[in-house]
Amino acid sequence: MLWLLFLTLPCLGGSMPVTSGTELVGIVGGHDARAGKWPWQVSLWGVNTKNNTVIFLCGASLIHPQWVLTAAHCISGKNPVPQDFVVQVGQVRLFNDHQVQVAMVIRHPKYSLEEKGKGGADVALLKLKAPVTPSNLVRWITLPPASFTVPAGTRCWVTGWGNIGPEETLPPPYHLQEVEVPIVADEICRQQYSKTDKPIKDDMLCAGSNGRDSCMGDSGGPLVCNWRGTWFQVGVVSWGISCAHPNFPGVYARVTSFLSWIHHYVSSSP
Repeated sequence: MLWLLFLTLPCLGGSMPVTSGTELVGIVGGHDARAGKWPWQVSLWGVNTKNNTVIFLCGASLIHPQWVLTAAHCISGKNPVPQDFVVQVGQVRLFNDHQVQVAMVIRHPKYSLEEKGKGGADVALLKLKAPVTPSNLVRWITLPPASFTVPAGTRCWVTGWGNIGPEETLPPPYHLQEVEVPIVADEICRQQYSKTDKPIKDDMLCAGSNGRDSCMGDSGGPLVCNWRGTWFQVGVVSWGISCAHPNFPGVYARVTSFLSWIHHYVSSSP
């Protein structure tokens, strides 16, 4: 199952209730993240010009001063336009209005609108209208080399503003959550998901354990691992069955599978 979490805010402040639908993948078993700890964390918002509101769609990550990486299933519609999206950087709470305009939206060409995340290639790039300025709260994440592999059992981190339980939304003030999750071996994850009609593909990576996982509303956010003192983004929150289920870890788009596509658009060295 894929999940979508909507949080609607008028552009000039205030709030409306959280509602849920059926498309994107919150953090289960986590806690509040300290401001500046994950400076590459981005929130992605949809713009509704008819009623002057923005809708929280997904997490995302800053991978370059002017480029954001997210999940393709966070970008709806056959022909998405940049004006329909804004991002927020350097923030741990969703109620701020410092919005960054988007200049370009690019979904991976192999992504299927019908199959969504389960079909693979669940990655998308957004180019910002202007580069962001680095600070103690804003910094881009390093992408791994193509040969980079994460051994099973490695403890990595996933962050987001999604649900904190299968049926429990993140309460106000909607503070960014973090949780440490173990990488699950490919063969084990494939075996576990073989009991369903949702096969694990080569461009997917699994992580999570009973009680510790990403969940509804975290889609597009980064899965990051610290290797010899450097943080690398190894995954993009994509899909899963339930949240923090003991037999079904969270499924992520495997970043190393998309490096050539990313570098086609994004300079490898900011």
